[in-house]
Amino acid sequence: MNYKSNVVKKPWGREYLIYENDEVGLWCLHINENQRTSMHCHPQKTTGLVVIDGQIELSFLADTKVLEKLDKSMIRRGLFHSSKATSVGGACIFEIETPKDKHDLVRLNDAYGRESKPYEDESFEEEKNIGTLWLDEPALHASNAYSFMGCTLLVETIDDLSVINNKDDNALLMFLRGGMIRKIDGKSHCVTIPGDVGKASIVKQVSSQLDGVISNTLLLTITKDER
Repeated sequence: MNYKSNVVKKPWGREYLIYENDEVGLWCLHINENQRTSMHCHPQKTTGLVVIDGQIELSFLADTKVLEKLDKSMIRRGLFHSSKATSVGGACIFEIETPKDKHDLVRLNDAYGRESKPYEDESFEEEKNIGTLWLDEPALHASNAYSFMGCTLLVETIDDLSVINNKDDNALLMFLRGGMIRKIDGKSHCVTIPGDVGKASIVKQVSSQLDGVISNTLLLTITKDER
């Protein structure tokens, strides 16, 4: 599967890979208006979901909640969930999976008859077009900035907590590699790991009590563009 170069066509829209390393895969999903993903779970991986544009109805077996631009949800392994685009024109969401495995998928039910089918094969792929996003990894102490769907995306490699502590409270922080640590009896314990997503105001509360970050931590910061 050539996920880096191709888009995966879905009955509800499309999705494509925008970043990956050995630990995580970050995907962009475009869900058409009033369409929804299957009610599905990932038995082995955790998913962090962020709404980049529009509004979605995130449903579980027991309840439903509405997420709007820059709202996020962490979905543990084995938790059945479904995302429906409820805004005019559809919705765009980012999903980061840890570990990366598109075939770690169990569909409980599906509006398009895919309940017993695996993840889409190569026949559903098409080449990416010019408007698709890819996040390049910067050098240490450097950053790459992108404008996408009314948001600014900043990818940066860091080696101290000052970068995190200076973030705007309303930003969303996503750890692509590394994380924050607390040292106990000479050993470093990871408090955040690749795939974790949190609001900056909360992450900063935690970081103020910690001892540092893993060397060469890769951080994605997502902020709304001012209009």
